[in-house]
Amino acid sequence: MGLIGKIGKFSAIDLKKLQQQLNKLKDKNVDAFVEECAKELAARLLATVIKRTPVGDYSKGTGKKGGTLRRGWTAGKSSSSYGGAQEYANSLKVNHYGGFLVIEIMNPIEYASYVEYGHRTRGHKGWVPGRFMLTVSEQEVQTIAPKVLEQKIKKYLMGCMQ
Repeated sequence: MGLIGKIGKFSAIDLKKLQQQLNKLKDKNVDAFVEECAKELAARLLATVIKRTPVGDYSKGTGKKGGTLRRGWTAGKSSSSYGGAQEYANSLKVNHYGGFLVIEIMNPIEYASYVEYGHRTRGHKGWVPGRFMLTVSEQEVQTIAPKVLEQKIKKYLMGCMQ
């Protein structure tokens, strides 16, 4: 007894429609979509790291204001919400290195690396542990990236197939 498979009914007209929809996909700017995905992940990373970055608490007499390190992630631009982080991420340059897209997210504040990884105390007798705000935020975004990208790709393909 042989094995019989059923693949359903289709016609040449259906195949023509599929071909036209696939041609639409080819005509769309796929590179722009891929860069949009990269910027989406960069915005999520920024939003996460900004929330995780500690803010200095200074008494009024010192004249110091906390939040410099937090503001450094977006070069001082407003980023209090995900929308602000998305806006800033959209302004960042996407570099192409071989098959990779790279968006550099950095904090130019001079002591950022000391807060991230830890440092010795002033008298060199102790150690202030790092806060790992960027490291942990990167790990979080890496875990959600497949789901985020899957949703974006699904939406993109649905738009092409209509």
